[in-house]
Amino acid sequence: MQRAIQLACKSLGNTYPNPLVGSVIVSQGRIIGEGWHHKAGEPHAEINAMNSVQDKEKLTTSTLYVTLEPCAHYGKTPPCAEKIIEWGIPKVVIGSMDPHEKVNGKGKALLEKAGVEVITGVLHQQCEDLNKRFFTFHRKQRPYIILKWAQSADGFMDKDLRPYKISNNLSLQKSHQLRADEHAILVGTQTVLNDNPDLTVREVKGNNPIRIILDRKLCIPSNYKVLNKEATTLIINEKEQKSEANLHWISLGFDQNLLTPLLDILYRKQIQSVIVEGGAYTLHQFIKQQLWDEAWVFTAENLHLNHGTKSPRLTHREFSIEQLRDNQLKIYKNI
Repeated sequence: MQRAIQLACKSLGNTYPNPLVGSVIVSQGRIIGEGWHHKAGEPHAEINAMNSVQDKEKLTTSTLYVTLEPCAHYGKTPPCAEKIIEWGIPKVVIGSMDPHEKVNGKGKALLEKAGVEVITGVLHQQCEDLNKRFFTFHRKQRPYIILKWAQSADGFMDKDLRPYKISNNLSLQKSHQLRADEHAILVGTQTVLNDNPDLTVREVKGNNPIRIILDRKLCIPSNYKVLNKEATTLIINEKEQKSEANLHWISLGFDQNLLTPLLDILYRKQIQSVIVEGGAYTLHQFIKQQLWDEAWVFTAENLHLNHGTKSPRLTHREFSIEQLRDNQLKIYKNI
């Protein structure tokens, strides 16, 4: 199962709206087949694993390991549970059950009805962590939310509202890998006006996230980078509802409950994860309403700005700490 998890991670950032899934087939104590889900619309992990087995007769005496319950419905691909039965695999080991309404125990039931021995819950927590985005999306009906900011040692995000280089090159690469791994990225108007960011992936290889811009009064000039053609962009505002190429203006009332209808829109657009990069006010609103799952805080340990915009404060204990030369990354989880 550990190997199946490793295989699933190969497609991180590429399977939306589908989950990450890996599969391994074992016969007489040896791995004879491996596979993972590459992209939505393409074969699932179990099918790729079965297709990789050279001697198909061995499938009838094999055990198939899979990180997520095999599907039992017809979508863009046939049901994996039926294919497992068709190939005569006698035993299936599942890491975590699928919360999707079209699966949710149906795959397991179909296998057991056909006489397949099914074991569930192997490396369950690791398999849950693997698909934290998918599970949050279906269980809470909102994206998985990651707050992210960089701060000086004395807790400032900028110097007098002017951009200031806080992160070193290692932190920058880590941030861009996060962008490549997640589905979307969100910022407020002031951050765009102050920094004119791209919000794209440049320091590593990967897909650009969907850009979500909170621009209440449509103050952002049309020549700013977030409005270029490099990524699908949602502009949340109070004035317009229209689409032009990759840009989509979505009208929404900006009241005290903005985040609830906003997350509902993102859910309906099947956006499974969002990085909230600021600014401080936007980050504070997510923290205040307890609408976050992780927080990535980069601190420049040798930098003191003395004044500027104060960074948010979390009362949670850090989940992990990583040293990136003179920067430190602390990851918090809202559990």
